[in-house]
Amino acid sequence: MLDVKYVIDHLDEVIERLNTRNGDYSYLKELPILDEKRKKIIFTTETLKAERNAQSKEIGKLKAQHRDEEAKAALEKVSFDKAEIARLDEELSKVNEEIHQMMLKTPNIPDESLPIGADDSFNQPQKYFSEPTTFDFKPLSHWELGMKLHGFDFDRAAKVTGSRFAFYLGAFARLERALASFMLDTHVAHGYTEVLPPFLVNTDSLTGSGQLPKFADQAYMTENTGEQLWLIPTAEVPVTNYYRNEILSADELPKWFCAYSSCFRAEAGAAGRDTRGIIRQHQFQKVELVKYCLPEKSFEELEELTQEAERILELLKLPYRRVCLSTGDVGFSSAKTFDLEVWMPSYNDYVEKDGKFVPTTSVYKEISSCSNDTDYQARRMNIRFKRTKDGKTEFVHMLNGSGLAVGRTTAAVIENYQNADGTITVPEVLRPYMGCDIIK
Repeated sequence: MLDVKYVIDHLDEVIERLNTRNGDYSYLKELPILDEKRKKIIFTTETLKAERNAQSKEIGKLKAQHRDEEAKAALEKVSFDKAEIARLDEELSKVNEEIHQMMLKTPNIPDESLPIGADDSFNQPQKYFSEPTTFDFKPLSHWELGMKLHGFDFDRAAKVTGSRFAFYLGAFARLERALASFMLDTHVAHGYTEVLPPFLVNTDSLTGSGQLPKFADQAYMTENTGEQLWLIPTAEVPVTNYYRNEILSADELPKWFCAYSSCFRAEAGAAGRDTRGIIRQHQFQKVELVKYCLPEKSFEELEELTQEAERILELLKLPYRRVCLSTGDVGFSSAKTFDLEVWMPSYNDYVEKDGKFVPTTSVYKEISSCSNDTDYQARRMNIRFKRTKDGKTEFVHMLNGSGLAVGRTTAAVIENYQNADGTITVPEVLRPYMGCDIIK
């Protein structure tokens, strides 16, 4: 959530910057009007309360002096003031709620370092790791290999649940588990605290992290117990809410957490390849990275968080690129985001050239988004810190990123490590977890 005072003081600048998100945020021009209305109501209410208190004291004196008519008039004035104060309190509540809802639907301000553009076509690649994978044969997609090796069963998953769910079987199930364990072990070795969070959260948690109200139609909700709970779209939600309504000390920061969880999203997704295989499922597994830090350190922490996610891809020797998202593509709560996009052979066209099958296109697929949300989430969750014991409170800065999306990493390993005979070579770093060199 944005700071109301900051928005009012820099109104034109804020609107101009927000409009680069490919939206219209001119409704914020109503904010100063509402704020002025709020201030007037507060002033009038406080004035009436002072008059009421003075009149209440006077009534006692008048009664003691047997000035009954004057006491009666004063009492009537107190009753009128009381009713008017109640009316103004209700009006103030409505104005505050209008301001609150306006702020809830307003995204974070994109950082000035972002490329300006309406959509992902304006994103800027910043780094490439390794060359796209070539083969001595025409590569298959992960879902084709999964069917061939009896590693995926989509038909029975559809029978049991519905479309865009999968059963993982045998070595493929073990591969997914091995990847998650490898990711967690790597992050913990680099200073992250492992967390196993709840997979159900309350409405306040989703609102605090920024998923509500904007993404309500993409979330799964249950209320059969009489309590409204939501299945998490990512472990970011419970882990960022861990310190909600708490005050930390500066010497506790930064705090680094990694969490493995199932994730649940009802998003439609694009037709075609995205709905084939395990790239865009309604349920998937992900290892999430979350940071709480000092405001002046957040962009430095963003770089380190992104490198931590990159480390996983590099240890797996998977080709990828880092992309800085444009203002029109950056997430709702984010001020700046780096996407890591892995090379997926099934998203590219391969042709035979000099005995090798080489790609003729260059399509990478997102496998991690690493974001600096600055104080946006912290304001929604009321997470603050003090630099000294008696110092003023400030909002922490919060960051999150996938380290990595486990299902997409599974798909990337299957496709990039496939062999001509339909087997899959296990990456070296995963062999201690898998107990084998080849999946066949």
